[in-house]
Amino acid sequence: MPYAALSEILAAARFDAHAVPSIVGADPVLPAPYRIGAAGAAALAALGLAVAEVWERRGGRRQGVTVDLRAAAASLRSARYLRIDGKPAPVWDPMSGFYPVRDGWISIHCNFANHRAAAMRVLGSREERVEAEAKSAAWNGEALEDAIHAAGGCAGYVRTEEQWRTHPQARAVAAQPLIEIARFGDAPAEGLPKAARPLSGIRVLDLTRVLAGPTCARSLAEHGADVLKISAQHLPDSGPVELDTGIGKLSARLDLRNKNETEKLKELVKTGDVFSQSFRPGALAARGFAPEALAALRPGIVCVSLSAWGASGPWSARRGFDSIVQSVSGMAQRSAKNGKPAYLPVSAIDYVSGYLMAFGASVALARRARQGGSWLVSVALARVGQWIVDRGLVADEAWRAVPEELPEVELAPLLGEMDSPAGRIRFLRPVLRLSETPPYWSRPPVPLGTHPPVWPEKE
Repeated sequence: MPYAALSEILAAARFDAHAVPSIVGADPVLPAPYRIGAAGAAALAALGLAVAEVWERRGGRRQGVTVDLRAAAASLRSARYLRIDGKPAPVWDPMSGFYPVRDGWISIHCNFANHRAAAMRVLGSREERVEAEAKSAAWNGEALEDAIHAAGGCAGYVRTEEQWRTHPQARAVAAQPLIEIARFGDAPAEGLPKAARPLSGIRVLDLTRVLAGPTCARSLAEHGADVLKISAQHLPDSGPVELDTGIGKLSARLDLRNKNETEKLKELVKTGDVFSQSFRPGALAARGFAPEALAALRPGIVCVSLSAWGASGPWSARRGFDSIVQSVSGMAQRSAKNGKPAYLPVSAIDYVSGYLMAFGASVALARRARQGGSWLVSVALARVGQWIVDRGLVADEAWRAVPEELPEVELAPLLGEMDSPAGRIRFLRPVLRLSETPPYWSRPPVPLGTHPPVWPEKE
């Protein structure tokens, strides 16, 4: 299964691998009806192959790529293993989750304060779970879904797989590629000089939030890229969980409503290599950061774009998260426990999307070195979710009998610790294995906005 999944990724990217990676292990690893281990392992193996090609273009030796499928499954909930001075970080707001409606259930995203407030306004409820559930029970699911989105929030009516399959957005998603890597501008080829690590000297601007986008930039950092996370004080964030996705990165604040700070970002673009963003379609273009504008500032830029639903369909401009995609697509219904829908025990859609984004960025960097050009990498959560579903199902009696966690003897070797400005951090180390350039993070995570918006000196 993992090799078939890997072949699909490579075919979608039109990437000819120089070697066959080693993927060991099999699903089920954790209690999930989908082959999440195969999906995660395949995406990581693809990333490893792309990074290995970059390394070869720098004069490095061909290297082996190995992925342990069970470790790959654990990586799909990396934030769960984060400890800050021995304490876990909260990853889920108590107001988030499934709410009853007249015709079933709805998932409401409340991890961001503005989304929580929008949903409670629609329900006419205080931020009190019992009251909010009583209010939601008076609504039809699709009507509440639409009303919350119209109010600036985010929700997903829980559908079956059959209901989703006939939805106009599902048909649009099915027509999209799993990953798109397209040349969209001319620029001279940029050779890659010899360096200590595959992505040494590559500068990455990370304008993403939550899990998928930050995982992309973190994955590039583990191969030596200089990643500068750009956030803004007025935008909601994921709180302490940012320390998990922030490992290996610098972090600065820029408010793009301010002209001077917008100009600072443009200056960073001019000497950068990768611009990764997960804003809703059109949001950054309105600020002067459409791919074409970025390529005008920096010919040869690699733009990485993450969306929830893709560029087509009635929901193309709608907000979306891993949990919402699970809910509307039938995944939550398939995972139901005791008659109530349930989320997967991992954020497979988010993390696999992040690995695919990093894979696409690495492929584009190698193509830039060989062919020149500016490149656009596009990934959509809903399309990745469909691809995970397409891996097939684990037998019900098999996945329901799997323990909730890996055995301690298996998990412990995957964990590492480091000091950070926020305290002593325990984290899940990179699970991808490269024989010549083992991945690692050279910078500790820092609170958002710790650094000035400037690039570090190149080695």
